[in-house]
Amino acid sequence: MSGNAAFVWFLYKTAPGRFFLRFIRLLHLDWLAVRFLKSSCSRPLIRWYIARHGVALDAEEIKRFRSFRDFFARERKGVAIDENSSHLISPCDGWLRAYPIRADSAFLIKGSLYRVKDFIHDEALAQKYEGGTCFVFRLCASDYHHYCYIDDGYQGANHYIPGELHSVQPIACETYPVFTLNRRSWCLMTTENFGLVVQTEIGALIVGGIYNPIENARIRRGMEKGRFELAGSTIVLLFEKNRVRLLPNLRADLKEIRVSQGMWIGIGDMDGEGNKR
Repeated sequence: MSGNAAFVWFLYKTAPGRFFLRFIRLLHLDWLAVRFLKSSCSRPLIRWYIARHGVALDAEEIKRFRSFRDFFARERKGVAIDENSSHLISPCDGWLRAYPIRADSAFLIKGSLYRVKDFIHDEALAQKYEGGTCFVFRLCASDYHHYCYIDDGYQGANHYIPGELHSVQPIACETYPVFTLNRRSWCLMTTENFGLVVQTEIGALIVGGIYNPIENARIRRGMEKGRFELAGSTIVLLFEKNRVRLLPNLRADLKEIRVSQGMWIGIGDMDGEGNKR
């Protein structure tokens, strides 16, 4: 077990750890962590983080970062985006698993039952996803934390939901319904090839900076949507019934699959009524 996994296990699987986690939340100590990570005092963390998580950066690149936040939110160059419009692409780097959304608009992740209406706080919209598919992308420490749009179309308003900041590692998800407890931001996208898609960015342990500058605007496949600023986290996509067909290696009964931003992960081959295009 890695040091990070061991710390999360301590927080969620031991009585002292759970007490410490409650203490952090009760005193709202997250703002102290955010302030430190945005300051020049956090620069020594950069080399430690790079060494620990195997991030590929040379010495000259490292010198230009003024704080850990600058390093973490660094931009990525040369992202390869699959250009076939019927191909569903991954919005980010990370680990992906797909889950069926049941007829009652609920889906099960790591023993926790999530209802779409609780997830996005919109009961009428939640009903549109009955029988659809939920894609969960778990970003890791070594990943770039920028994410892009999966298709051309139109994005509505960003809906910010204040919440707690639990870890999104599997250990934590087995203990709490993290995705409906954590701070998150969601939007509805009317896409040209995959129908109405809800995308939600979910904050992570202690610090949960989510930066989404675009709303109520036309969007383009592969265009940057936003970024996480201080901690690795999770992106969730909700698709209506009969809108996407998963690639064979992404069936819901399989374990997490490693994906990269812009990678082909599924295909939109139906019109929402079950008719193939």
